[in-house]
Amino acid sequence: MNKINTILFDLDGTLLSINMKDFENIYYSSLSASFKDIMPPDNFMKILYGSVMAMVNNTEHRTNEEVFMEAMKTHVNDDLEKYADMFSTYYKNDFDVLKEAVLDTTEMQEATKALKSKGYNLVIATNPLFPKEAIEKRIQWSGIDRSDFSYVSYFEKNHYCKPNLQYYEEILESIDKRPEECMMVGNDALEDLIAGKLGITTYLVTDHLLNRNEVEIKADHIGDYKDFLLFAKNMPAVK
Repeated sequence: MNKINTILFDLDGTLLSINMKDFENIYYSSLSASFKDIMPPDNFMKILYGSVMAMVNNTEHRTNEEVFMEAMKTHVNDDLEKYADMFSTYYKNDFDVLKEAVLDTTEMQEATKALKSKGYNLVIATNPLFPKEAIEKRIQWSGIDRSDFSYVSYFEKNHYCKPNLQYYEEILESIDKRPEECMMVGNDALEDLIAGKLGITTYLVTDHLLNRNEVEIKADHIGDYKDFLLFAKNMPAVK
């Protein structure tokens, strides 16, 4: 534990207290509605899902944005620029409707402040399926201090997705840290805890626990928001 100097945090369901089912329902409904004038929602959702899975399954050194847009182009051809503009407009003007699913909690705000005051390097390791604007908005909704975080993963910048181990390797390289210097804090039993395979210490937050694949839970630490706040307060100062 005394080797750890960097804490990686998942965003949705971890730093951002949010009902994921409500989040997904509102997101997919509002996004597909913004494209309804040019494509039926069911058709749009199939294309969106296929493009998202292309990012998740990608193992080549291409940004998630490049992979997503290439997958979209196979369906929309010459309309790709139009679709890209519509996505941008949605995230600027309509994405805020998702704030309805955010729950009012303060434990993670206090925990991150406590860790920052002890000298820890803080990182937001969110699955980079969203553009920077959408991720920054969700960070703001969480109530945490954005300036406390030295690195955030983005759709436009990162080249891999969770649960691909290359996602974590890229972050480690970017922040110049070894696995044993880091702890990954998240609520997804697969996507977040898989970081442990690299030697990263893991903490599973259970308030919005996700285990869609029903994997065996193997975490170094497990607890809810209140438990993690106490854990953070008890972490030693970075030497």
